[in-house]
Amino acid sequence: METRAATEKYKNIKNGDTIILVCGKDRFQKEVKKAKIFKTINTLLKAHPLKRIMPKLNSEKEWRKELYSYPSYKEKIGKFGLIALELK
Repeated sequence: METRAATEKYKNIKNGDTIILVCGKDRFQKEVKKAKIFKTINTLLKAHPLKRIMPKLNSEKEWRKELYSYPSYKEKIGKFGLIALELK
């Protein structure tokens, strides 16, 4: 599962869309099985276990620390919420 702040760039992603994920020099094309916007981190975590979102982390606190390490992410999540993308 991928998550992003549900900003203008991501908020309109829908079930069935094809997206391109970039990690360094690697590019991956994936189909979105399900896209849903959550108003808060807590509501997202009630619907999806942390290990499904970030398998390497052990606590919500660790995930928040990682999320908030991205520029302006705390503010973006507060304003726009999070979009969770289940990928095929």
